[in-house]
Amino acid sequence: MKNVPAITDIKGSFELRNGVKMPYLGLGTYQSDNEEEVVEAIKSAIQLGYRHIDTAAAYKNEEGVGRGIRESGIDRSDIFLVTKVWNSDQGYEETLKAFDASLQRLGVDYLDLYLIHWPVAGKYKETWRALEHLYAQKKIRAIGVSNFLKHHLEDLMSECKVVPMVNQMEFHPYLVQQDLIDFCTSNGIQYESWSPFMQGKVFELDICSDLAKKYNKSVAQIILRYNLQKGIVAIPKSVHAKRIASNADIFDFELSNDDIIFLDGLETGERSGPDPDNFNF
Repeated sequence: MKNVPAITDIKGSFELRNGVKMPYLGLGTYQSDNEEEVVEAIKSAIQLGYRHIDTAAAYKNEEGVGRGIRESGIDRSDIFLVTKVWNSDQGYEETLKAFDASLQRLGVDYLDLYLIHWPVAGKYKETWRALEHLYAQKKIRAIGVSNFLKHHLEDLMSECKVVPMVNQMEFHPYLVQQDLIDFCTSNGIQYESWSPFMQGKVFELDICSDLAKKYNKSVAQIILRYNLQKGIVAIPKSVHAKRIASNADIFDFELSNDDIIFLDGLETGERSGPDPDNFNF
């Protein structure tokens, strides 16, 4: 297992290859396109101590995310803000324009992390070149990808100047993809999860209920702790203040190595979201 730094509190972080610290627990905002809902969720999260907010152009909520951060009263520099370039905006010039549009919607002048949302064949290398350019201009503190399998990463790394610093992937007990995690770790790429709850299916698994009873925690808390102990950044999405608080209540217990190995062993390869090799780009 990867040598994971201590998991201490909600403001703790994993260090990216370039020294930037990425908070290991964040708030995801997928499917939160009601602006008031997003604003309130972000303000609640920041008040609770969250410092990592993840959005994407495709989520259609960047304006609300930016507003939530501004209205929280916390300095922009204290927030780790992430967005992503969508498939239809890929290509070199198109990505530069998409980046500027995202900044404008968010109301900020730089990003902490910018990701390529999906590996669009024939375009992602040019898109990456644009990210490298923006990174060199210090408009982004770190650059990375999302939904890139090993062959996509190898293809990109064969020509890129800057190796991706992050790979955000679907990750849960049914889709561990340990070989991909190991490949990322060996190349200094921080692994990050989306859909850690398998779009709700994880709550139906008896083993997760058993672990919840064993540790006197909720299933969601068990799964998020599992992410962090594997050295994986987690960004559970919610617009409910109580759930946002509950998702952060994971720093007073530790899963045993045996239980982590057991959860890893549930792997079936089943996806809750699209397959990066067969996505309708």
